[in-house]
Amino acid sequence: MNVDDIKAQLSRIEELHSNFEAQFPGIYGEKDWESLHDKINSLYKVSLEKLELAAMLYREAGQLGGAIGEEAKELYRNEHQMKFRLEEILPLLARGHDYDARMRLSTAVERLVQFHRVYDYAVRKAVSEILREVEGLSFLAGGEKEKKVPVGIMEELRKIKRLEAELEALKALLFRLYVHPGDVHKVEEALRDWHSRGLLWVEARNVEKLSGVRDVEQVLEGLALIGVVEKKMRGGESVYRHRSFSPG
Repeated sequence: MNVDDIKAQLSRIEELHSNFEAQFPGIYGEKDWESLHDKINSLYKVSLEKLELAAMLYREAGQLGGAIGEEAKELYRNEHQMKFRLEEILPLLARGHDYDARMRLSTAVERLVQFHRVYDYAVRKAVSEILREVEGLSFLAGGEKEKKVPVGIMEELRKIKRLEAELEALKALLFRLYVHPGDVHKVEEALRDWHSRGLLWVEARNVEKLSGVRDVEQVLEGLALIGVVEKKMRGGESVYRHRSFSPG
């Protein structure tokens, strides 16, 4: 891992994000379709470059695991979601201006605005956390030309970060059990329900759809740690299986 390269990528992402945020307010209240198309298209171009950098960062920083890997993953997810929201609007602006088209456009723009409410904070937080972690690695690496952290130290850091993440997940599950115990039951039932439909490994969003429980991945992670469910990675996403389920 070249620390300087990652820091340069983060700096460019910050620069692009500031540009994106400066442009975004321009879509509020914009009634002219041609003008709105130009503004959305401009945002889309910035979003594409940000997503490309986020994907590169995810591949590089993600290899380290721990906090860096998780934050890089969150950054990539948010940039991918923003690109999707913008792509949803552009084809609508290319269509006619009838009532149906205007309603579809209004709904798509509202979804974009709603997502943007959490997007800015999520991106800045992820970039800040990755930079903080990378600075720590840079310090440990000392004056080595390539700034590569010794394997032994890197492995110990991974273990510490993993234990910290697991502790936080358990604390979150215990808090949920105390405040909303029914949520945990709903999540388990939804997971088993998906299994009964023939889906052996289930993504968190599918469990959330069936259970109606928000932040369902928080519950699933905690249940995985105490052995109630199994977890594995598939296509870069976490998938889960309830241990009580037997495929036959």
